[in-house]
Amino acid sequence: MFEESKSPAQSVSSLGEFKLIDELTQSFKNQLKSSVKGIGDDAAILEPTHEQILVSTDLLIEGVHFNLGYMPLKHLGYKAVTVNLSDICAMNAIPTQITLAIAVSNRFNLDALKEFYAGVETACKTYKVDLVGGDTTSSTKGMTISVTAIGSVEKEKACRRDGAKEGDLIVVSGDLGAAYLGFQILERERKIFEVNEHHQPDLDLYAYLVERQLKPEARKDIVELLKQLDVNPSSMIDISDGLASEIKHLCKESALGCKIYEDKIPIDPTVVRTAEEFKLDPSLCALSGGEDYELLFSISQEDYTKIKANPNLSVIGHFTGPNTGCYLVGRDESMAEITAQGWDSFRD
Repeated sequence: MFEESKSPAQSVSSLGEFKLIDELTQSFKNQLKSSVKGIGDDAAILEPTHEQILVSTDLLIEGVHFNLGYMPLKHLGYKAVTVNLSDICAMNAIPTQITLAIAVSNRFNLDALKEFYAGVETACKTYKVDLVGGDTTSSTKGMTISVTAIGSVEKEKACRRDGAKEGDLIVVSGDLGAAYLGFQILERERKIFEVNEHHQPDLDLYAYLVERQLKPEARKDIVELLKQLDVNPSSMIDISDGLASEIKHLCKESALGCKIYEDKIPIDPTVVRTAEEFKLDPSLCALSGGEDYELLFSISQEDYTKIKANPNLSVIGHFTGPNTGCYLVGRDESMAEITAQGWDSFRD
């Protein structure tokens, strides 16, 4: 977790746009040779390489994607970067640069924005990416964040959603369901605080879950690991909307069915314990919770021996033929069709 800094508050309006940008970005330094010119000009200059370039953009809207009632601004800055870098990693690529645009209302002073940018800077240093541009503007309500992530990958190595083949194994990194339960914990504490403003939450038992929600990581390390293991995934996606939703995306794009085995889904013991506390099914949390930002991908059966002993990777199923449907095989060997119940920003 981050420590909170205590700098004196100053209104944004007293600075003006260009002075504000200077204040927020003066500590950012380019780390990559490919970043020829970053912040300070009309556009960034990136040096083209022999690799393919990937670009991905996401919006984060206050009240839709984050709640500042329990999301510290420094964590928000970090998360805004990492969830976008995850989209680059989900193409089997390495993130290299980002641009960042924010719109904020007058309730955000300079101190608050510096906290946000401190999180952005920490993420940039952690993942060795450069902030090369963006925009700041005023908003009539709340905070809106737009991050564009740029990455690179060797030609012919970019991994899409439509490359899986019948018989390919389905693999997931890390463990699932923790971020969703972290959200449930934070929402429960928020509701208690609304009734009793003197309530002091004790989150020690839930530290792992809360951190997975507030400070998720992009699995750049898995992309690097697969390269070291000489494993080329046939399809890949990151788990932002829940395992069920993402596996259905891969099946649809690859025109295949699948079987996922419930007892193979990696779930942390803290998730099991907390799910029981909330009277939830741990497997359902993993299937439909979302925001884990782990990587879900397929590999040929021939590559199984390369990954089978790695504790960061779990084989959870395999792809079946066209028009065979997407099914979850339960611990009792029952079969249930997989339905996507994960996050949808347009759903009421």
